[in-house]
Amino acid sequence: MSISSALAVSLVNVSCIFGTGMQAVHAVRGVSLDIKPGEFFTLLGPSGSGKTTCLRMIGGFTLPTSGVIVIDGDDVSQLPPHLRPVNTVFQDYALFPHMTVVQNVAFALRVRGVNARTQKKRAMELLDTMQLAHTAERKPAELSGGQRQRVALARALIGEPKVLLLDEPLGALDLKLREQMQYELKSLQRKLGITFIFVTHDQHEALSMSDRVGVFNHGRLEQVADPQSIYEMPKTIFVANFIGAANVLSGDVAKNLFDLPCAMLRPERIVLSASGTGRLQGKVQETQYFGTHWRVSCISQGTTLVADIAVASGQNCPKPGDEVGLDWSAQAVHPLAENAVPAQSFCSI
Repeated sequence: MSISSALAVSLVNVSCIFGTGMQAVHAVRGVSLDIKPGEFFTLLGPSGSGKTTCLRMIGGFTLPTSGVIVIDGDDVSQLPPHLRPVNTVFQDYALFPHMTVVQNVAFALRVRGVNARTQKKRAMELLDTMQLAHTAERKPAELSGGQRQRVALARALIGEPKVLLLDEPLGALDLKLREQMQYELKSLQRKLGITFIFVTHDQHEALSMSDRVGVFNHGRLEQVADPQSIYEMPKTIFVANFIGAANVLSGDVAKNLFDLPCAMLRPERIVLSASGTGRLQGKVQETQYFGTHWRVSCISQGTTLVADIAVASGQNCPKPGDEVGLDWSAQAVHPLAENAVPAQSFCSI
């Protein structure tokens, strides 16, 4: 089956069910998704949301129960991994410990029967791109976590796949190295122009790296959009709470404050001032220091609202027990669909 190759990957009403009868688990439920060539697309969601199963179906490691998966114009729904124009980088990297770095990278060409000289030449070119040429004769155990990650990338890229799948490849790295690798991975993707499909549960990782993000929840795609739209204009309560901190209010509270049945207000959009000013009067319950900002929890009229104060603003952080005023602009309030609201107001931090 051949379909237009204007898209790198297309999922059409794809579902995946594990088990049967009462034991059946609906891991992915009717997902339809189009990913453009050269796009850095992230599948984001909590554990068990279906994002990894979706990636595994694109890679051929798990077959869909129903629906169609198209890669580069061809229906690959029932094809095994080695017959799909994709490659995968796993979280544990799966490098061969007995091989040198250059041998690891060249392995796919070796399997294809490419001559040894061409294998090494192509592998060294990729290692040079990854700034790892000096490690060519080392074993994986002699490398840092970031270096092993780049070797795994080089090995996945040497076969020139149409699509590169990345299954939480930064999850095992410490915070500073993970942030560095986020920048390097995005820069590499732009340089190579290959479609990247990236799986993570880390919202900051998704927002900082992606051209677009698909947010998964209970096997379904809740929203697909660019990072700014996902953050500023979430479509559902789940997305509003999962992406960043959010004050989500509903019922009488939302009606009184915003004249809406349900709405979201981000903490950084609330301005704290001296008592007696602002839209609301509140009392500080707790403060948290995050380096770049203070997070201040206030209670007003029985409702808890969380506000952020940027450290760079020079504004003093109030103390627990202080009376404060809370204010915000009308544009800061984002309406949400009034469905499945578990409480009148709550904040995801």
